[in-house]
Amino acid sequence: MSDNQENQNQSEGDNTKPNMVGKYEYEVLSEDYTNFDLSFKIIVIGDSGVGKSCLTNNAIKNTFNDAYNATVGFEFFTFNIKLNDKVIKLQIWDTCGQELYRSLITNFYRNTSLAIIVYAINVKDTFEDIEMWLRELRAHSSPDAKVFLIGNKVDLENEREVKKEEAEAYGKQNNVDLFMEASAKTGINAQLVFIKAAQILYDNYNLYQDKKINEKPDLETEGEGDNYNQKLKANADQNDKKGCC
Repeated sequence: MSDNQENQNQSEGDNTKPNMVGKYEYEVLSEDYTNFDLSFKIIVIGDSGVGKSCLTNNAIKNTFNDAYNATVGFEFFTFNIKLNDKVIKLQIWDTCGQELYRSLITNFYRNTSLAIIVYAINVKDTFEDIEMWLRELRAHSSPDAKVFLIGNKVDLENEREVKKEEAEAYGKQNNVDLFMEASAKTGINAQLVFIKAAQILYDNYNLYQDKKINEKPDLETEGEGDNYNQKLKANADQNDKKGCC
């Protein structure tokens, strides 16, 4: 099923069919849901003003505020979703984009399972800065961390400065795991970004567990997302010793 088909199922509210993402039936749970099977850390990065916080707020709280102030430091959110019979908790660190706080942001890269890089389709400079964000991310996080590239503000199509095809090609050239355009204002694809994040991380976690079974079949294979994150941390430590690529 394509992303567009998944999004169509959500927007139409068809109760006769279960919501599906990839091979999973899913249900988005409340932000304060306390029981979960797996947890993963996500960081949202990008230039100031691209709508990182607004996108996250729309996805989690279904709200949008035109007067939203720029994030200072970081904000923390949780996104809970049930995939088949497993509850996944995404621990989302929404960071500020100002250069003044850039040194603080690098501290949040460590142990990150997935990074969401956001640019604004109506501001070319924010797209050109993706290279810098990718460079910082790959210097300070695990090489196994997944990367999403999100073009926000598609509601400003008449002001577009970044062609969708250009951004999609950039994503392929830089091996990002998913490219998508979205709108924090209208909600287009806002929640789908995090639904896809949960799906991809859960898929990757299952592959990791299968590999453990094949390598050491006599050991216990049960574990949580934090165990997978520990693997990411070990790789990040090794990456730090090697230096930036």
